[in-house]
Amino acid sequence: MDQRIYAHRGSSEQYAENTRAAYLQAIADGADGIECDVHLTKDRRLVCFHDFTLDRTSNGTGYVSDYTLDELLQLDVSSWKGVPIPPEYGGTADQLVTLDDLVDLMRGAGRPLGLAVELKHPSPYGQELEDELLKYLMAEGWDPDTSRLDNIQMSFMSFHPDAVKYLADNMPGEYLCQLLDDIDAEELKASLMMGELTVGAVAGLLRRALSEGEGLIEDHRVGLAGPGVDYVRSHLPLVRRWQDAGMQFRVWTVDDPQDVKLCRDLGFGEITTNRPAEVRRQLETARV
Repeated sequence: MDQRIYAHRGSSEQYAENTRAAYLQAIADGADGIECDVHLTKDRRLVCFHDFTLDRTSNGTGYVSDYTLDELLQLDVSSWKGVPIPPEYGGTADQLVTLDDLVDLMRGAGRPLGLAVELKHPSPYGQELEDELLKYLMAEGWDPDTSRLDNIQMSFMSFHPDAVKYLADNMPGEYLCQLLDDIDAEELKASLMMGELTVGAVAGLLRRALSEGEGLIEDHRVGLAGPGVDYVRSHLPLVRRWQDAGMQFRVWTVDDPQDVKLCRDLGFGEITTNRPAEVRRQLETARV
């Protein structure tokens, strides 16, 4: 089976994630598709950004949702990577993009592409995120029955089962991907800097969401299972059972050559990676 390669937040090993440069490089690298993350801004615009806060990947601080798009466009979202941007990929001030910007870049690619949109939850705007996404897509000419928008095959993902179920009321489940990741309370404690009780409560909520997400896959309410590669390794019998039942897989984030080999050997249809060109070379070499 030939694997389809999705560029995780663009070619994000080379350029800052979710930026114009990373997306354009992904297209140049020959990726079959692009994965992006979307949040709503304060003025309800769909912006491509991974974290809920600005601090890690920009010179701003605070929550993405507390800023208007115009305010976000004043930020530097690429210099933290420490990599010069070629002039053809725009300047530093051009790197933050909306979903609309990304769709336009992909329309200009001159070939079919997949776009995997991850909806980031919990959003302070609740299911307005999904509503604004659907409203934007319909205005652009997206066909919900085929999930196509011009040369772009759209699919939609979330770790949040309620978001996936909400979208399932508006399109066929084959274009939906339920994301899965194991919950590690110690990692949560380190990353969120919360006390034991708060971490325990958050971990409990995440475990319930994980269980519900696994149930959506079990019931074939989605067309794609989206586990992390570590989840695949630790739940291999379950993964194989889902495969035997006909479930398709989009696995993330597959950068290490051993992880690429695992995904190839298991016959997963879609691989999400920060390194699309290198992963393509490894897969093609293995087929020779």
